[in-house]
Amino acid sequence: MGDKTSAKFLSLGAIIQEFNVDGQNIVQGFTTKEAYEKHNSPWFGANIGRVANRIKDGVIQTLNGQQYQLELNDPPNALHGGSCGWGRCEFDGPTVLTRDGKTTLLYTYLSRDGEAGYPGTVELRVYYTTSEEVENGKTTSVLKIEYEAELVGDECNETVINVTNHSYFNINGGPTTEGTIAKLSTQDYLPLENGIPLGPIEPYPSEVTKEFTFGPQNQFDDVFIMERDLSRVPLDTRGEPLRLLAEFQHADTRLHLQVHSTEPAFQFYTGQGIDVPETDGKPSRGPFAGFCIEPSRFVNAVNEPGWRHTVILPKGKKYGSTIVYKAWRE
Repeated sequence: MGDKTSAKFLSLGAIIQEFNVDGQNIVQGFTTKEAYEKHNSPWFGANIGRVANRIKDGVIQTLNGQQYQLELNDPPNALHGGSCGWGRCEFDGPTVLTRDGKTTLLYTYLSRDGEAGYPGTVELRVYYTTSEEVENGKTTSVLKIEYEAELVGDECNETVINVTNHSYFNINGGPTTEGTIAKLSTQDYLPLENGIPLGPIEPYPSEVTKEFTFGPQNQFDDVFIMERDLSRVPLDTRGEPLRLLAEFQHADTRLHLQVHSTEPAFQFYTGQGIDVPETDGKPSRGPFAGFCIEPSRFVNAVNEPGWRHTVILPKGKKYGSTIVYKAWRE
């Protein structure tokens, strides 16, 4: 890793606390663990599970031949694994490893059977690798996340899992992300009602595959689709090609950000619900203080027959996915 790139992590939620690019931290966060415990209602930097996003009515309709009722922490639905989801749990680590010739930090969490209403004991492994790439004289800061999970208990034959990272990016360094220029790699999205898909994939109403500028008139909290044919999506997507999901830039800082993943979908959220008080030497953060790209499987996949194979983790199999953030200053 070179001198233009660094990152900091917490064992709480295996949170990404900082991602520094050419001297500028581009993710929202706090300076202490206590501040995260008290004020992190937006899930800054957290790894989300056991199931990211929403499950309709908080009900897993069928799993292990039965129905499971989850906490309705986002009425009328379950959200982000519950109010005490993985993003608010203490992970073991970091353990320093070498993967693909690069120094990697490993955080692990053992989620017990029945935790937040979910069946089966699951071990989640989160691998962080920070590096630099130099191309045509330009240094790019790279932060790679690799997820791996297994059903390690004998309580049941299968469980459900869908993990993502909930980092909020701000590449202009101001109180809001206004003026950030964005471009998504897909026009396909899932129309939602109360955060749950209404039906089939449709084209997004405005053009998002051409550059547009952040501002109050451009608010997003939508699920965009990279792979329409879920029969092609395995439980472990790490062997799939990395695809560019979205890219961002800001003229004032000359910073650029790209988000890549192996996942079939992503939630794009412009942070209009952020409401964090001044604390611990950090200023208050309000609406639009950061934006999220959350790569994952489809929302409520466990309850949709054509989607559920992507989130059902049987005994003896592995769930996996990869997210890569690339950032640089022109």
